[in-house]
Amino acid sequence: MITALIPAFYVRVLADPELGPFFKHTELEKLHTMQREFFVMATGGPITYSGRPLAHAHHGRGISRHHFALFTRHLVETLLDMGVTQEETDEVIQRINAVTNEIVGVSY
Repeated sequence: MITALIPAFYVRVLADPELGPFFKHTELEKLHTMQREFFVMATGGPITYSGRPLAHAHHGRGISRHHFALFTRHLVETLLDMGVTQEETDEVIQRINAVTNEIVGVSY
């Protein structure tokens, strides 16, 4: 399911006028690979994420909590459209939200 999720999800993200510009110079095949690993890991799957640390990969990109919320909203919509239950979707979002600070650059 995650293999189908990534392209469907990024159709929404790239079409979003606030999020699309973040990916203007991004190699989409590599992005899809990293996101597939991340989502499998975030959902408790057997794949280990091999990308750069999230805080490093997103540092200095100007990603705000608002942008992260838009990103998450698109993920929720995509999951629900794919037939994932609300309960399962909530679990995925809870795991994704656990890395919010790394992505928006907040440290403690």
